[in-house]
Amino acid sequence: MIVETPNSSRILIADDDPVARTMLQSLLTKWGYQVIVVGDGLEAARILESADAPQLAILDWMMPGLEGPQVCQRIRAHPDRPYVYVLLLTARSQQDDILRGLDSGADDYLTKPFDAPELRARLHVGQRILDLQNRLIAAREELRFRATHDELTGLANRRVSLDAVSREHARQSREGGTFGIVLIDLDHFKNVNDTLGHLAGDAVLKEAARRIASCVRPYDTVGRYGGEEFLVVAPMCDRLGSVRLAERIREFLQSTPIDTGTGPLAVTASCGIAISIPAKPLDPKQLLRLADEALYRAKELGRNRSEFAAEPQLTTSL
Repeated sequence: MIVETPNSSRILIADDDPVARTMLQSLLTKWGYQVIVVGDGLEAARILESADAPQLAILDWMMPGLEGPQVCQRIRAHPDRPYVYVLLLTARSQQDDILRGLDSGADDYLTKPFDAPELRARLHVGQRILDLQNRLIAAREELRFRATHDELTGLANRRVSLDAVSREHARQSREGGTFGIVLIDLDHFKNVNDTLGHLAGDAVLKEAARRIASCVRPYDTVGRYGGEEFLVVAPMCDRLGSVRLAERIREFLQSTPIDTGTGPLAVTASCGIAISIPAKPLDPKQLLRLADEALYRAKELGRNRSEFAAEPQLTTSL
């Protein structure tokens, strides 16, 4: 049973005593919590192990199915899941019992009959700990994102993009198959910065990144390779698929002008394509060199075009 209270913290009560459950539910609802009430340990464990588990729980020690300490042990067996702050509530008051309860994974311990203000204070301590933990997790994820993504465009950074090429090369060595890369360079981008300023250039890069990312498959890697260059790593993609991918990106980039903040600007791009096939696998350096040469050729041939890597077993494209 769930009693919903707007803007409240969610908390689980697990107690097989209906009188105790009703009293706790009344107090917690009054204090602004959204209360989930169960009467046995198995149901408590099921809820606390779910994807949408509350982060606060009050567990009675003695319950059918699983005792409170056993519920603690079960949820602590999954350190990868969001942390649940557990307060054990029981009539046991011997030091050995308290230590056993805390050793099982409980965060705090309160004996029956409990004092309502003390319970409220202990829950506030738990909420502060959870808030601090959530902020630390958010900060860690932010640092992880910044370490792996380009700050301006939000795409994978150069290191992650190169790692993706290496991973595909390793996968091909184990399993075979073909994979491709597309190196994309925005045409005449220096002129944008020189004539419209770097803020306009940033706007072009961000929108170009968005358009490129929208053209790829969910399991492709799109990264900012450097400056106005982008790299797409396409697993299990043959020559035809790689060419179609490059052309899809190129055509979408030029489809409509980009708003630069100082007016719309028509943007085009040149693409260099290379693939590694089982008959002649290429290591990451070779593949990137060939894609770069194909890109340079696309620039020489007039820009706004895609060129395929010139390899003995491959013919040039487009």
